[in-house]
Amino acid sequence: MRLDKYLCEAGIGTRSEVKKLISKKKVTVNDRCADDPGMHIAPGSDAVFADGKEITFKEHVYYMLNKPAGVITASKDRNDKTVLDFFPDVLKDRLEPVGRLDKDTEGLLLLTDDGALIHRLISPKYHVDKEYEVHIPEMLSEEAVKRIEEGLDIGDDKPTLPAKVKIPDRMCEPKCGAVAVINLIIHEGRFHQVKRMAEAVGSKVLYLKRLRMGSIVLDERLGTGEYRELTQQEIDYLYEDSKGGKR
Repeated sequence: MRLDKYLCEAGIGTRSEVKKLISKKKVTVNDRCADDPGMHIAPGSDAVFADGKEITFKEHVYYMLNKPAGVITASKDRNDKTVLDFFPDVLKDRLEPVGRLDKDTEGLLLLTDDGALIHRLISPKYHVDKEYEVHIPEMLSEEAVKRIEEGLDIGDDKPTLPAKVKIPDRMCEPKCGAVAVINLIIHEGRFHQVKRMAEAVGSKVLYLKRLRMGSIVLDERLGTGEYRELTQQEIDYLYEDSKGGKR
């Protein structure tokens, strides 16, 4: 791999910033000062330091974003801001959203360049939980809850997989004119699924926020539009979740 590409993908900076760092003799490869941004190195074998700090190659990167409303879950869009616009250019080329959140939905969105993991996390086959905070006009009836938890017809070829309705663990102030708040746990990612499920039982989603995917819970320290890298433990949990593992 080219040295400048290696440093860029490690998050050191843009291509021009990395070249400037190299020109200032602040990058070494195997204890020798590097002077050519195009020199080839062996990731994981060659010892690369930038500004005195060892740069470790990451085959894949994993992030969580607290997605704001009004943002499109896509790589590019001519008219609207996308979730990747919150990230620096060096990461935009690598990251891909794990599933989708509607434009007006907020909350947890995972992004990575690990294609195999993305596939397993969004596939209904592996039953990875997706938990949402759902604000509705009035509390659901027992019959409506039963229908949701058994699986219901939302106009697709097959009913939804059985879901779980629960009262939030903490008191939550209803938003957007809502009167009641529930948490809904589903195992699929159909188009507008939560909204269509609510409509199928005579209700309506007034505000929607994703709280959790598998074992990964939205970090409450992240403001809307903020992101952070996943810890190694969180990454390990995702791999276990994607295999149908339970803790």
